[in-house]
Amino acid sequence: MFEDPRKICIITDLDGTFLPKSKTPLPRDLAAVRRFEQAGGLFTIATGRTVQASRRYPEELGLKSPMIVFNGAGIYDPVQDKLVYIHPLPPEAPAMTAHILRDQPDAGSEVLCAEDTWVIQNTPAEQAHVRICGVTPQYGSVEDVTGTWMKVLFAMSPDEIPPFIDYIDRQHFEGVDFIRSDAKFYEMLPQGVSKGSALHAYRELPGMEGFTFVAVGDFDNDIEMLRAADFAVCPQNACGNVKAVADRILTRTCEEGAMEELIDFLLEQAENRTIS
Repeated sequence: MFEDPRKICIITDLDGTFLPKSKTPLPRDLAAVRRFEQAGGLFTIATGRTVQASRRYPEELGLKSPMIVFNGAGIYDPVQDKLVYIHPLPPEAPAMTAHILRDQPDAGSEVLCAEDTWVIQNTPAEQAHVRICGVTPQYGSVEDVTGTWMKVLFAMSPDEIPPFIDYIDRQHFEGVDFIRSDAKFYEMLPQGVSKGSALHAYRELPGMEGFTFVAVGDFDNDIEMLRAADFAVCPQNACGNVKAVADRILTRTCEEGAMEELIDFLLEQAENRTIS
């Protein structure tokens, strides 16, 4: 499976997987990524962030391969600077969102469009999410939002998430799915869309034929991507249900150089197969 690094693509989640709490990649992980790329491997990311919030990573990391964005609702090519795949929310999504926010006035919320980010219910939890993403959003109501709706994010304290999930479950919304992407975030996505569905689409991109995909993640919204990959990996700090689907659980956390550990393993596997 790992004979030739030139046919391996590592696709990794960001927060809690490749990024530590500081949101800045560790130097040891960056050095490992460079070694992997020098051996011919492809390295890219799969994130819930928008295109706007993701543009910093091609610049900072030198990424040239397409990235999964919007938790799987899109694939963004940084070289062409455009979305090469989208699966937007259904036309009913604005009405669903307005319904939820009428019933849940304390929930922070934003609409992530292909073109921009709109904050539609501004709370301290929502403001914290905007700071994490480093974007300058538009502000308005559901009716003000313009653009292609890719996903809706709801932000609140961790103890408020379980009753919010119970509320969503009772609504029986059709045409959308909901996923917990963090202890503080719950998201509305197009039905059937996940980082895993995007990985299936990624395999169909030009030039990706015959690649072995190594997916890395730590939280619930990464599980379908791990299942869709050829080899599933998680850092030591991953939640239990992610560890349950991983082919390899790393000994290091995202704070300790988990990506370096994975890349050392992959290059060692390739070298041993070459020698044998």
